[in-house]
Amino acid sequence: MPPTKVAPVSAQAMQQRLQQALAPTQLEVLDESAAHAGHSGANEAGFGSHFRVRISSPLFTGRTRVAQHRLVYDALQEFIDQGAHAIAIEVL
Repeated sequence: MPPTKVAPVSAQAMQQRLQQALAPTQLEVLDESAAHAGHSGANEAGFGSHFRVRISSPLFTGRTRVAQHRLVYDALQEFIDQGAHAIAIEVL
């Protein structure tokens, strides 16, 4: 059986997941894949592989930066499994 082709990850889908999981007060998800064309982890579509997340959430209060980032990564695990190669996180 041939492998199933998975559609590239979208910034919009990631943003929706983060809204549901972390109830952010500020959130911006940017697809920066085009800037990484030809780099490791980039796909032939030119989108859906490299992202920047700028986020603020009440769930981050009292947590270390590592714990804050872990919350974001845990919320986005499905997208990482689907091919999101790099996610830069900026906690606001």
